[in-house]
Amino acid sequence: MLFDQISEDIKAAMKARDKVALDALRNIKKVFLEAKTAPGANDTLEDADALKILQKLAKQGKESAQTFIANNRQDLADNELAQVEVIERYLPKALTPEEIEAAVKAIIAETGAQGMKDMGRVMGLASKQLAGRADGRTISEIVKKLLA
Repeated sequence: MLFDQISEDIKAAMKARDKVALDALRNIKKVFLEAKTAPGANDTLEDADALKILQKLAKQGKESAQTFIANNRQDLADNELAQVEVIERYLPKALTPEEIEAAVKAIIAETGAQGMKDMGRVMGLASKQLAGRADGRTISEIVKKLLA
């Protein structure tokens, strides 16, 4: 499980005295623990949910870095991007737009979707199948293009 892997990697980062990795991993573990103890979570965190959390953290880190760069704080941006790099080690390899399009075409064929009225059904399946490997906005744009 990702939760256990993060815990082990925290120990390794401590031994290696890798401050950037340690900070990033501790933040990940904190968010994972919050998710595990949330009402209705039954003290468990499935890997699929953990991946969603990691994607969100990576996206937030990139957005923060952009803000820091816009405010001439490259030092803070570099630190943020270094932590994003640590987070991305745990994410599956992102799909290219061509790979996403091929997957969406297969889903459209499988569901028999005819037009925009079927977008919700296609998006639901695509989001599940491509979770962690493609961003929702990109999936949505490709689904719209193919159904239009």
